[in-house]
Amino acid sequence: MNCTKLVAMLLAVSITGSVACGAGFSWKDTEGKYLDLLYDGRKVTRYMYDSDESSEQRIFETYKVFHHVFDEKGENLLTNGPDGENPYTKEILYPHHRGIFIGWSKLQFEGKSYDTWHMTKGVRQVHQKFIENKADAEKAISTALIHWKSGEGKVMVEEKRTLTVYKPGDGAIVQLDFETELKALNGEVYLNGDPEHAGFQYRSGDGVAKGPAEDKAKYLFHKAGIDPKKDKDLPWVALEYGLNGKKYSVQYMSDPSNPNADAVYSAYRDYGRFGEFFKHTIAAGQTLKLRYRIRVSEGSLPDRKTLAKQYAAFTTN
Repeated sequence: MNCTKLVAMLLAVSITGSVACGAGFSWKDTEGKYLDLLYDGRKVTRYMYDSDESSEQRIFETYKVFHHVFDEKGENLLTNGPDGENPYTKEILYPHHRGIFIGWSKLQFEGKSYDTWHMTKGVRQVHQKFIENKADAEKAISTALIHWKSGEGKVMVEEKRTLTVYKPGDGAIVQLDFETELKALNGEVYLNGDPEHAGFQYRSGDGVAKGPAEDKAKYLFHKAGIDPKKDKDLPWVALEYGLNGKKYSVQYMSDPSNPNADAVYSAYRDYGRFGEFFKHTIAAGQTLKLRYRIRVSEGSLPDRKTLAKQYAAFTTN
């Protein structure tokens, strides 16, 4: 029996198990903590889904789900996390910025405002279950069910999140599609906030914030003269930063089907947190579907022509 058939058979038995067999992708689940994606045994991404309310520190560490990205060797993280620090120690800059994440700081539900960005006053994003985890030589797909809960414990949004990671190539360490379905499960939800504190975001590792000037984030837009604080409906934004003695670049792409008409990017912070922000009402019982692509590469940013070609490949899939 070849490896592909064996992987398919084993994944049919257990959606959260790990498979190590020859070349390609495999999942490795540390149950109740995180789910690693490996390619040829190298760590590629990590989905952090632990939820622990045993202490204030553990609540802080686990109040939201998010995704980490590893470097080209699968050894070091390229993204930020809480790292177990209390936000008041100032050891980490903005520890609520965690890897690849999503939230709105002024989500309105049942006449109240809830902060699903800083996760204050008992608000939490809680992983419920894996719907599907599958992997082969070309790509890996993971779908999870997540509840966005109010401080009173009521589910405001039921999220069905699918992460698709593609075989590394063409200079990319990681290329992933982030697709989410946000359902207003128990009444109308208004996604509200501001460009600094809302939307789907990528946050580089804390070493960028603490590093020298040459490692600070630099941004590139689809054409010259863009002002991200004013210009709307940008197709993509790219970022370059230094970490662990190397340069890395990230291209963030927004699907044209997203609510882009009035969307603006936060894409100017030198510590490397960027993403698209918009306001949107989800009617009771209805679902908002969003789709993004994140492409992470080693080295400096390519030119606009190359980035435009990569965006075109995303939108024609």
